[in-house]
Amino acid sequence: MIDLLISKIEEKQNPTVVGLDPSLNFIPEFIKTEEFEKHGKTPKAVAEIFLRFNKEIIDQTYDLIPAVKPQIAMYEQFGHEGIRAYIETIKYAKSKGLFIIGDIKRGDIASTATAYSNGHIGEVNIEGESVKIYEEDAITISPYLGHDSVEPFIEDCKRYNRGLFILLKTSNTGSGEIQDLVVDGEKIYDKVGDLISKWGRELIGERGYSSIGAVVGATYPEQLKELRKKLKHVFFLVPGYGAQGGSAKDLKGAFDKNGLGAIINSSRGIIAAYKNQKCANRFTEKEFAKAARQAVIDMKADIQSVI
Repeated sequence: MIDLLISKIEEKQNPTVVGLDPSLNFIPEFIKTEEFEKHGKTPKAVAEIFLRFNKEIIDQTYDLIPAVKPQIAMYEQFGHEGIRAYIETIKYAKSKGLFIIGDIKRGDIASTATAYSNGHIGEVNIEGESVKIYEEDAITISPYLGHDSVEPFIEDCKRYNRGLFILLKTSNTGSGEIQDLVVDGEKIYDKVGDLISKWGRELIGERGYSSIGAVVGATYPEQLKELRKKLKHVFFLVPGYGAQGGSAKDLKGAFDKNGLGAIINSSRGIIAAYKNQKCANRFTEKEFAKAARQAVIDMKADIQSVI
């Protein structure tokens, strides 16, 4: 899995992943009006709104980016129609050759973890028939229930050539309440980092990185730099750039000497770019996807300035 992601990053010369985290607050009014007129103010209407929005964003950016990262909660809150939009978004992005990181952040006991893994990166068995459901290339998970909650995912990574990004040092302001606690002279996130490194040893690819990666936020640049030096074979998914306050300078420590080792997420900064003052003077509401494309171009240049 990880070699595929790295090859796509190198092909596009761009370590950017677009977070497809739609919210009705981000959607242009003309799309909402048209779909609400057809379907009423219903979950079905929201699903169609999200699909139209996502597809236009993908159409305008797929040639510039290696991957997209849909956040399942934004879809799941709308029930089965929202999940349909999530699945169809993944299928559409795959049809454009994009790598899919499903931001699902699951973490539960072994039997439940197995069910989550079957659905998202493995296969479900229906009376002897194997069926793929979500078909992400990689997913995010939480490690805080320990090895038995992670093992089913690792086994499916081996079996189906899939990957994980395990929560390590996250970008949110409250992350330190648990992740920075000191136990036996070492911070929790350092202990988790050691576990992630150990869990991924059997899945190191030809480029020296494991398919078992970690989520490390750009909002904590010193810890990001420290963890990059320590976790030589762990590929990072880095949220927190842009709308959450992380800058290109903060990202520098995420990369190795070859400019690899990380993929940087931006969600609102790209998909809602048409609302930003910088783009508002250049793009109309109906050109929201073109504004997203420009935001990707600007982000790519910004990141390349530090690597």
